[in-house]
Amino acid sequence: MKSQASDIDAPVLPEQPHRPHVGARTERYPDGVHIASHWHDEDQLVYVSTGLMAIHTSHGVWVASPGRAFLIPAGVKHEHRTYGNTLLHLFNSAGPGLVARGLAGPEVVAVDALLHEVLKAVTDPALSEEEVAHLECVLNDRVRRTPVTGLRLPQPNDPRLREACRLVQDDLGDVYTLPRLARSVHVSERTLARLFKAEFGQTYPQWRTRARLFASMVRLAEGHTVTQVAQECGWSTPSAFIDTFRRIMGQTPGAFKAADSTDW
Repeated sequence: MKSQASDIDAPVLPEQPHRPHVGARTERYPDGVHIASHWHDEDQLVYVSTGLMAIHTSHGVWVASPGRAFLIPAGVKHEHRTYGNTLLHLFNSAGPGLVARGLAGPEVVAVDALLHEVLKAVTDPALSEEEVAHLECVLNDRVRRTPVTGLRLPQPNDPRLREACRLVQDDLGDVYTLPRLARSVHVSERTLARLFKAEFGQTYPQWRTRARLFASMVRLAEGHTVTQVAQECGWSTPSAFIDTFRRIMGQTPGAFKAADSTDW
């Protein structure tokens, strides 16, 4: 079953290329909403407390799940796609908190217990401007110290690499070896291995693992079982999937699914 975070074929919200300052707010989206390409005047923090969201730019795709947030620099064009019922806490800031990180593109950061509560509080519409200003100071301080986490799939530039990535992502259950993939795109194994390292800074197996995890998070958010996801995304056994997911994402697929329904 094909279901890729890199595909944007969902219902599209009305296009608004430039979105002016909108302050702090909470938004709820059903599964499969596509928010068309746009940009903001200020840095934006988008906390995903339920569901899953992917952000697409010309440089790649980032995904955030419960317990993680996007940092999106001002002026960066991006579009969103939701998977599962998704609850977002959004905050736009012209202050130094996000800018101080020197971001050239989006990042996904971990959200600890304090940052979680601050983000929920700062998006409360009942707060006064003074209360929001106090919380923004705390928010900016915490964001500057928040580690980068989550997944990013870079956008391939070379047409041969682009075709290789497409073949793998179209059917992750069909496990391509590097020699077989090289033959499929009519290049040598050495050339293809060099392209992965040159463009992504990763080996082919490293990139393939990220592509599998990326797709597995989407499927889990869409309600698939852990066993189904392991099979569809190319793991030899559910236990191998669970071990890889826990090692890279810091939680089991089961814990991820449980967090996915919180607060909706």
